[in-house]
Amino acid sequence: MTELLSLFLNENQLSGSIPSSIGNCPNLQDLYLNDNHLVGSLPESLDNLEHLAFLDLSSLRNCTNLRVLAAFSSGLSGPIPASLGQLTKLEKLYLTDNNFSGKIPPELGKCQALLELLLGENQLEGEIPSELGSLSQLQSLALYSNNLSGEIPFTIWKIQSLQHLLVYRNNLTGELPLEMTELKQLKNISLFDNRFTGVIPQGLGINSSLTLLDFTNNTFRGPIPPNLCFGKKLEKLLLGYNHLEGGIPSQLGKCSTLKRVILKKNNLSGAIPDFVKNINPIFLDLSENGFSGKIPPSLENLGNVTSIDLSMNKLAGFIPPELAKLVNLQGLDLSYNGLEGVLPSQLSNWQRLLKFDASHNLLSGSIPSTFGSLGELSILNLSENNLSGGIPTSLFELKKLSVLQLGGNALGGIIHSAIATASRETLRLLNLSSNGLTGELPAELGKFTFLEELDIAGNNLTGTLRGLDGMRSLIFVNVSHNLFSGPVPVNLMNFINSTPTSFVGNLGLCMHCDPEEGSNCPENSTLRPCDLQSNNGRHLSSAETAMIALGVLLFTISLLLVIAYMLLWHKNSGKGVAISAQEGASSLLNKVLAATENLNDKYVIGRGAHGIVYKAVLGPGKVYAVKKLVFVGIKDGSTSMVREIQTIGKVRHRNLVKLEDFRLRKDYGLILYNYMENGSLHDILYETNPPPAPTSASNTLLGTVGYMAPETAFAATKSKESDVYSYGIVLLELITRRKALDPSLSGDTDIVSWVRSVWTETEEIEKIVDPSLLDEFIDSKCHGTSN
Repeated sequence: MTELLSLFLNENQLSGSIPSSIGNCPNLQDLYLNDNHLVGSLPESLDNLEHLAFLDLSSLRNCTNLRVLAAFSSGLSGPIPASLGQLTKLEKLYLTDNNFSGKIPPELGKCQALLELLLGENQLEGEIPSELGSLSQLQSLALYSNNLSGEIPFTIWKIQSLQHLLVYRNNLTGELPLEMTELKQLKNISLFDNRFTGVIPQGLGINSSLTLLDFTNNTFRGPIPPNLCFGKKLEKLLLGYNHLEGGIPSQLGKCSTLKRVILKKNNLSGAIPDFVKNINPIFLDLSENGFSGKIPPSLENLGNVTSIDLSMNKLAGFIPPELAKLVNLQGLDLSYNGLEGVLPSQLSNWQRLLKFDASHNLLSGSIPSTFGSLGELSILNLSENNLSGGIPTSLFELKKLSVLQLGGNALGGIIHSAIATASRETLRLLNLSSNGLTGELPAELGKFTFLEELDIAGNNLTGTLRGLDGMRSLIFVNVSHNLFSGPVPVNLMNFINSTPTSFVGNLGLCMHCDPEEGSNCPENSTLRPCDLQSNNGRHLSSAETAMIALGVLLFTISLLLVIAYMLLWHKNSGKGVAISAQEGASSLLNKVLAATENLNDKYVIGRGAHGIVYKAVLGPGKVYAVKKLVFVGIKDGSTSMVREIQTIGKVRHRNLVKLEDFRLRKDYGLILYNYMENGSLHDILYETNPPPAPTSASNTLLGTVGYMAPETAFAATKSKESDVYSYGIVLLELITRRKALDPSLSGDTDIVSWVRSVWTETEEIEKIVDPSLLDEFIDSKCHGTSN
């Protein structure tokens, strides 16, 4: 019967065992043996039925001597037969990786001899039956990767023989009971990817020898239990993506059996504990928490560690040179912290390092040339720091480098032609933006035929973009805000449409528009077409050429005179403030950024139309206000900031806050002032107990009713005249100590109408001016009848 496809023997009176000859039907797809009186065990020959898709063994109630029922990855479907509960001597039930659906039959709780119940990777749903708590000898319960919901029955936590509880990847909820801490045989608890809540019982680990604890991706809160490694066998501690609080128990730094620690994305805080010698974790991830203090040099004791992630914390201080002793390290992420100081040259000892990310810190100094010896390095990210000096040519000797990000620093010098020495076939991303690089693009840059992303914006690069002509794999490019000139290469023309801002800020750039060559000029482009004169075929006459030359000469002479006048004026006008796009970011501003956690929203004290103000406290008497101006999408945004710095930098007055520092970048700017605590102009005018010290005015919204000129109150346009009118309203408020629309004024009268009316009727200034200001009016004409 080698061609038999289906065999239906269900609902008969068959007895005995299933014959091994059933394996001689290699094409059998459906086998129905349910509702019979079969006994014994399943024959090994069933493994020969490669095409078997459906096997129904329901009602095996007479197989009372059956001890092992295994059907791993057999493609079985439908509900799990409740009749399995009649197999009172069954010790192991393996139905993992099938398509069973429906609920777990509570009848399985009658299998009192059951040691292992493995139902994972099916389509089971509903709640876990509390009857399973009757399995007093159960050692392993695996219900993972189903659609189970509800809480784990309390009876499960009373099974004293339980060693392995695997219920991950379900929809289970509820809190963990204290009774789980009394399970002395418990070794492995995997609850990840569920919706458990509450505090993890703090006594967990005291009465058992845990080897694996995985509570990842739930909503547990509270502290980490302090005795998880009490049994000295814990190998994996995975608690990431929860809401845990407090610090890391010091005992974990002494747990020599640990191999993998992931506490990522919690609310943990405090210092990272010291690690003793002979501790062997291979993977350490403490990222996205609130850890503070310094990186402990004792990390050098993690001799076998291959990956350390401390990113997105509040760490400060220097990078310990002791980390160079971690010779097995393959990945180190220190990004988004407040680390300062220089990059230790000793870090070049990491001969197996694949990824190093120290971006978004306060690192300074130069990039060590010894980094060129990191032969396995694939990803290097040092962006958004205060690094200076040139780009070491040794970096371009890294044959496996795929990502190089150095943007947002103060690097200078040229892009060396050695850039294409070794990594031109592996480099996929190159970011050198927002630095102070100069010179022309090396022709060798075009040899990066596999480069996908290139960002060199915000530098002082000159020359043409001809060196980028060979880059055919680019999916992103940004060359904006440089000094480039000449035509955009044909292979970059499509970016003019998709990302036109990638070319702005280069006055000399143009587009070569020649439909015959397939290069049409996009409409509404910020770039002008090249060679306008040559395209119309007209040549200049000798007279026209002479007139142009004379005009250029006269313009040059006039320009020199203006420059000479400006130099003399600048010399005689006192010390000014010169602004450079690369200027700013002193040690004071760096400390302020660290104190505000890189301008975290919780330090915001005010918001305006184009900027945000943050408050930074460095110590007693050291309080500052940081004004952040965002330029993206705002026309001439950086120009406005430069004017503000130049103006305030020249003025010194006791009633004006002092400009302490500034930082100017491509997309934003920072201005640092001393913080004034005495409130706003509105507080002084209208509150009852104004402070005696000088104050700073709050923002007055000149576009609100009462401040707008009547003729423009409902118009869509603005003008300088309306601004002057609004300023006059503020002056009237100062003189009268009345609001623009003061409730004390009768009817709908505004302050302008009220002043005009009082003056017309009485011509007495005392009726208008705030009494506390009368002594300030020394002019007798202003005193009127008061004298």
